[in-house]
Amino acid sequence: MSRTALRICPLCEATCGLTLTIDDGRVTGARGDRDDVFSKGFICPKGAAFGAVDSDPDRLRTPLVRVDGELREATWAEAFDAVAAGIRPVVERHGPHAVGLVLGNPNVHTVAGALYPPVLIAGLGTRSLFTASTVDQMPKHVSSGLLFGDANAIPVPDLDRTDHLLLIGANPLESNGSLCTAPDFPGRLKALRARGGTLTVIDPRRTRTARLADRHLAVRPGTDALLLAAMAHTLFDEGLVDPGEQAPHLQGLDDLAAALHDFTPEAVAPACDVDAATLRTLARELAAAPTAAVYGRIGSCTVPHGTLASWLVDVLNILTGNLDRPGGALFPQAATDRTPRPAGPGRGFALGRWHSRVSRHPEAKGELPLAALAEEIDTPTDDGEPVRALIAVAANPVLSAPDGDRLDKALGSLDFMVSVDPYLNETSLHADVVLPPPPPAQSPHHDFAFNTLAVRNQVRYTRPAVPLEPGRMAETEILARLVLAATGMHGADPDAVDAMVVDQTLSKAVREPHSPVHGRDPKELAALLTGGNGPERRLDMMLRLGPYGDGFGADPDGLTLEKLLAHPHGIDLGPLRPRLPRPLKTRSGKVELLPDPIAADLPRLRAALDERPGGLVLVGRRHLRSNNSWMHNVPALTGGSNRCTLHLHPGDAERLGVRDGQPVRIKGAGGEVTAPAEITDGVRPGVVSLPHGWGHDRPGTRTRHAAADPGANVNQLLDGSLLDPLSGNAVLNGFSVEVAPLTATVTETFGALT
Repeated sequence: MSRTALRICPLCEATCGLTLTIDDGRVTGARGDRDDVFSKGFICPKGAAFGAVDSDPDRLRTPLVRVDGELREATWAEAFDAVAAGIRPVVERHGPHAVGLVLGNPNVHTVAGALYPPVLIAGLGTRSLFTASTVDQMPKHVSSGLLFGDANAIPVPDLDRTDHLLLIGANPLESNGSLCTAPDFPGRLKALRARGGTLTVIDPRRTRTARLADRHLAVRPGTDALLLAAMAHTLFDEGLVDPGEQAPHLQGLDDLAAALHDFTPEAVAPACDVDAATLRTLARELAAAPTAAVYGRIGSCTVPHGTLASWLVDVLNILTGNLDRPGGALFPQAATDRTPRPAGPGRGFALGRWHSRVSRHPEAKGELPLAALAEEIDTPTDDGEPVRALIAVAANPVLSAPDGDRLDKALGSLDFMVSVDPYLNETSLHADVVLPPPPPAQSPHHDFAFNTLAVRNQVRYTRPAVPLEPGRMAETEILARLVLAATGMHGADPDAVDAMVVDQTLSKAVREPHSPVHGRDPKELAALLTGGNGPERRLDMMLRLGPYGDGFGADPDGLTLEKLLAHPHGIDLGPLRPRLPRPLKTRSGKVELLPDPIAADLPRLRAALDERPGGLVLVGRRHLRSNNSWMHNVPALTGGSNRCTLHLHPGDAERLGVRDGQPVRIKGAGGEVTAPAEITDGVRPGVVSLPHGWGHDRPGTRTRHAAADPGANVNQLLDGSLLDPLSGNAVLNGFSVEVAPLTATVTETFGALT
């Protein structure tokens, strides 16, 4: 019997609403939900393939436990017994920091991934935390923390109302957006053009997004911060600085002008290969537009000056009066945000509260660089214990982090490892215990993280579209039991984890003077919570305490879980609104334009004015039908344009003697890989491009379709030593490589990027 069910798509950051067709308990079709308050029926190829992702036959269905060196199917009880027996002795003998925790990108796409890892981190007390953020977005968190005092206070472009949008290092027609949650990002850009607005794209590749633009500038890779600094310099130099209504909330404007003095367009132009007149025009147009927004993404984050580039994106929005104004860049307000506090000075944001053991990388946002994970496992020092046990949740760092070969070996040396993953992939194959979550149709969905980055305030929640299959365990219960097993409470009721969080949260809320439940009894409040299980009760609590909530009865018109469930297509909470100064948590209570760590890093950027990398420079690229290493095992999402090829400019191909389709060898500091050449004028001369997330050729995995067309792991070209020093983010773009036909006996060697 056929029926339909609603589901929010978890396969990228666009969070589109889906209508699933279900036959005999199996998802057989997916289309866009036309009544969804946010996505309004939009769907991309990933969402259309939801059923294929959900029913992949290679998904694990039962836990695996290593016995006599081999992973064998086990019961859930046996699996969690093994977790407790493997993790607790390491903690007791070597201390909590000897247990590492790796969180992958899919964590932010699930209810369980949002609710339980923070409890696990706190319960373990470990500082050995590594996440996908340090190969993707940490520069933006660090720059926001330094500017605004809150690493999660990230302004997003007001796409639907802006008159002028400048994108740098972003290709939302392929990625669907990132750190900017916007269903139908392509349609929103086309609407911008249709209403007479201007779209400028800065990217070394002529991407699909660049082809849509009014102006495309093929900048030299890695020079994003220099280009943005020249634009900011021009605004000061030509008297175009006008912060508007935000002027009273700014600190350090004069110091900022002095700090950018050396970054004239004439000084910057040779380094970024964009002429000085064009740089000045970019700044003038930005200042002259009725409203404007600058938006930078992964291409401007994963470079040597990623934090400075991310900082300058917001600096430009501030200097032109476009921060926190309609049509500019605003701070979203998610329904599950904490109760808004009064404006005023906060605790601020600090870097380097601790350091990694081997290379002394500073902590950022509680994390150490994922690029340092291998050395934290395999390198002994006199300063603390190495990582001896590892918990990996939805993470595949053997493919996503630099130098996967070294990490592959390091994982094999661990005393114990547990992986929460639906696949036996390049990382989880090393685990002693693998805990497989159910397919997405069997899980609830609410976007805790992405609603804090959405271009329109809204709230949506969908319960599981399909009941759990016999023998499956809900992902929320898996992670709750993992918390208990890893923190010395093995065997306790998993509901105790949610009850503990509810008690702690409400006990704190009643003590806060600005809270809507100040002075009330936490037990009385807990008794008012609704929901079918612990995770739903926690969601209800967050909604009630949040900015739109009912305050546990204080506002009868406010939001609750019951009210949200009565609106299956979501509740529209309106366009983004100006919110400053309330989001500011700096010690001064103002936007601190030139924080000390930024000022200390600017000499490194000045030195880059004289750098001219020779030879070929590599950049990554995104595919619409992929998301990092997740989806290469789904036939419907591979093939066609979603291929692991090396893009190469015709002039460079001719010079190297490379033919289209010919295998080529690409060599970097961390190793070499091979891939077919794809000759295209979509990359500028001197630039080559290889996509991220491939390399499914390691023995022992159980991803048959991915292994049949494994591609090359671009991150193997890196040895992990190239990092943005402020954020610890890996440099995945803008580094020099050697390229030669695979059959050649002599390769052309190019100078290293200095």
